Amino acid sequence: MHNFQAQDHFSDGAQYIAGRLTKGTSGTQHAVVDPATGNEVYSYELAGRDDVDAAVAAAAEAFPGWAGATPGERSDAMHRFAGVLADRAEEIARAESLQCGKPIKLSREFDVPGTVDNAAFFAGAARHLQGQSAGEYTGDHTSYVRREPIGVVGSIAPWNYPLQMAAWKVLPAIAAGNTIVLKPAELTPFTSLLFAQAATEAGIPDGVVNIVTGAGKEAGERLVGHPDVAMTSFTGSTGVGKRVAEIATATVKRLHLELGGKAPFVVFDDADLDAAVHGAVAGALINSGQDCTAATRAYVQRPLYDAFVSGVADLMESVRLGDPFDPSTDMGPLISHAHRDRVAGFVDRARSYARVVTGGAPLQHPGAFYKPTLIADAAQDSEVVQSEIFGPVLVVLPFDSDDEGIRLANDTPYGLAASAWSRDVFRANRATREIKAGCVWVNDHIPILSEMPHGGYKASGYGKDMSAYSFEEYTQVKHVMFDNTAVVRKDWHRTIFGDR
Repeated sequence: MHNFQAQDHFSDGAQYIAGRLTKGTSGTQHAVVDPATGNEVYSYELAGRDDVDAAVAAAAEAFPGWAGATPGERSDAMHRFAGVLADRAEEIARAESLQCGKPIKLSREFDVPGTVDNAAFFAGAARHLQGQSAGEYTGDHTSYVRREPIGVVGSIAPWNYPLQMAAWKVLPAIAAGNTIVLKPAELTPFTSLLFAQAATEAGIPDGVVNIVTGAGKEAGERLVGHPDVAMTSFTGSTGVGKRVAEIATATVKRLHLELGGKAPFVVFDDADLDAAVHGAVAGALINSGQDCTAATRAYVQRPLYDAFVSGVADLMESVRLGDPFDPSTDMGPLISHAHRDRVAGFVDRARSYARVVTGGAPLQHPGAFYKPTLIADAAQDSEVVQSEIFGPVLVVLPFDSDDEGIRLANDTPYGLAASAWSRDVFRANRATREIKAGCVWVNDHIPILSEMPHGGYKASGYGKDMSAYSFEEYTQVKHVMFDNTAVVRKDWHRTIFGDR
């Protein structure tokens, strides 16, 4: 049993505004469905425009006090926040697995500890919002740089990593002194709400962290276009990201976009084949492949190609699908039956031009399960190579020269993540330089950490989550300049009036 009773826990509603749960006012009911069983586990009323307005108003009211707190005060509150999250780790992990269908071992060992670590990192980072050192750059003036919070941030997070995405949006924003309204996906509200409740329990003031759970068309677009929201941060598909950018542009907001991916996995002929096979299966199947950095395109130099295909197929067939709350389960369902059918559509269409080596079918089960799938012999310009499938599907293609392998790796609109596999440091270094992606791993694929930035190139968006670089997104940079001469008439004035 999952032991997380969402209907009881969130009986007051799925909106969290000014420090308390409230019901939505859109008039539209929505059901959260456990994707592993197809059973409804929670029903609530979605947020409407009025709820968004109330949340933004709460954030705007809380902003002066939170922005005016000292870095040490914000840091102390966020350290307490990390502690509350750690204390509630098991409850949060179970809520995450229930709403997403991800294996409990993934929630316990990846999502929750990663979020606690992220909170602890930003608790420390809150005290290190530094600008350029003061200096006399003209000789007659002293200049320095201030970093100041932007104001109310409106963020939209996806359904694949609800907890971690809530953390990635909320933590750098509030560490920098902003307040925030977060809209999680309506499919997966539980852990965003638990996250906000933990912030309140830790003593972060009411209104600093607010949650509105509603549909993108109504709640999301209102949040992005709200005149009192100074910045929008969005994680999701490239198509929706373009719409977000269009709305945000109308009010000249600061905009941060983390969009889709189609990560290449480049295996050179001197790579450790066994390590590459294991890395490919893990990198392709994490979170049932519902990960924008997941390994999706394996390019394998021809001497290793056949052995790689055989090894990956064998290992994929050993992966255990089943009940997410069984500690031995390796892979859970996809987020919904509709999404499972979308993934199946990509694979079924590929049968006309490629070879399905293993998998390629739903599991005969009430849940939204789809078997780990390996596709070979597809053309570089085919749909399964170019489009984001967002499921447990890996496509493998051969290449001959190093030049060709890197060219193929770059040959999609995306540039979020990639990996290169080689024992040769010069070969690996070349790949890290020339592959156009925001993160390039060498001899591994997927690990992330709080100290390092996450964000993409090209159609994968712009801006960084995590790390000190995220403060570039969530702070205004202000140049302050003092005259040091006390001279009434400056020499440069003659360029406007008078003579020297």
